[in-house]
Amino acid sequence: MSDSAQLAPEKVDIDITRAAIAPVRNYTGIVLTLLSGLSVAVIIASLSWVLWDVGKEGIQRINWDVLTQTRYPAPGLAEGGFGHAIVGNLMVLATGAALSFPFGILAAVYLSEFGRGTRLAYLVKFSCNVLTGVPAILCGLFAYAVVVRGSGFSAFSGGVAFGVLMLPIVLRSTEEALLLVSPDMRLASLGLGSTRFQTTMRVVLPAAAPAIVTGLILALARAAGEAAPLLFTAFNNNFWSTDLFGPVATLPVMVYFFSIIPYRVQQQLAWAGALVLLATVLAASLIARFLVYKTRK
Repeated sequence: MSDSAQLAPEKVDIDITRAAIAPVRNYTGIVLTLLSGLSVAVIIASLSWVLWDVGKEGIQRINWDVLTQTRYPAPGLAEGGFGHAIVGNLMVLATGAALSFPFGILAAVYLSEFGRGTRLAYLVKFSCNVLTGVPAILCGLFAYAVVVRGSGFSAFSGGVAFGVLMLPIVLRSTEEALLLVSPDMRLASLGLGSTRFQTTMRVVLPAAAPAIVTGLILALARAAGEAAPLLFTAFNNNFWSTDLFGPVATLPVMVYFFSIIPYRVQQQLAWAGALVLLATVLAASLIARFLVYKTRK
């Protein structure tokens, strides 16, 4: 007999059928499977219920005039819309993105490429994790204390609140995207004589760009429907305004105010505004999923 045959491991047949498993483990597995299925059914049913309710009520009031009118209807009247609220919402989101995206991306680059394992990186990650769990209303109170007390209610102060809200999402999603880039690409670039800065700018960031964009879209979707921060910052405006440093109308605040007043027309506008917000968040999520699919392909 040859040496290789003597060293070959003995083949052992393992019985993994249900009869070979202890009954207690079988029953535990069945119970956990049923609980998991029940949890999934509850989540899907809740989401379907919300989508159906908002869609059924909101579609009755959606039309071109509602989307383009730049003045809320007066109590008891039907003429009006929330086009100015859509514009105000975009202004606040754009301001929040302009404030959070550069800081979030640069901090993520430091964490993944330059400061990995340092105490400063640990401190940044810890701060980011704490900021992720902060309620949205506290972001509004922070912007109120820092901006509104000095300059008054404005779209800019709302953007500051949204920026604080989006910053941890941007940072963590960008860091994860950069860490997914193969180390071989970094080593190949460094081996060709590039500096670490050149490798980061010309190799790592372009390779992670689709995943980074996905995280940015998700951060925007997360902030788009928040009303609590805007109550302390952008406040509200019943009329058309594009002044960045003045109060502006926003969709989440409109939905909040109109849903608690006793006029049917305003309540219908609240449903329509909720449908627009829901469609916006859903579209952003689908775009993010599509980008992830194209990245993996």
